[in-house]
Amino acid sequence: MREYPRLTTRRLVLRAFVASDAAEVQRLAGDFAIADTTLEIPHPYEPGMAETWFATHRPKFEAGEVVALAITARDGGTLIGAVGLSIRQRFDRAEIGYWVGKPYWGQGYCTEASQAVMEYGFTEVSLNRIYAVHFKRNPASGRVMQKLGMKQEGLLRQHIKKWDRYEDMVVYGILRSEWVAPSKA
Repeated sequence: MREYPRLTTRRLVLRAFVASDAAEVQRLAGDFAIADTTLEIPHPYEPGMAETWFATHRPKFEAGEVVALAITARDGGTLIGAVGLSIRQRFDRAEIGYWVGKPYWGQGYCTEASQAVMEYGFTEVSLNRIYAVHFKRNPASGRVMQKLGMKQEGLLRQHIKKWDRYEDMVVYGILRSEWVAPSKA
């Protein structure tokens, strides 16, 4: 078995989800504000959904398809959210995705965690491109992508349907040749 990544930043530890994270994932991801602005998070977030999601992580990681990490506080280990890569090895690219619990919004955790995952993707997975999409009506997610150095590449009009509503999606991307590793200072 391959070693699952554990990434450390100035304020965070990004690690594999464990069973004891389930209740907090359910609480944080269960907030309507989180589900409303993410494609794959359901509402309500029922008991057992977190454990079912966790069970997919190791097999998809072993297949080289997904790296899903818990965002936790370096000081105390509090669960803050999730970040990960959905990898398409054939094309040397991945989609980065993230969510942060509402109590932790506006504190830079999403950007900090995503920078670490991008570094992992470009250096450890040898990706050539990382991209992301966000609901047009969620500009805060777009600001995270901009802080990561991503460039807006387009708008996909009514690209998805969530809860019987068509959503426009904004696409951002960055190439390995454009990426600047964060300072280790």
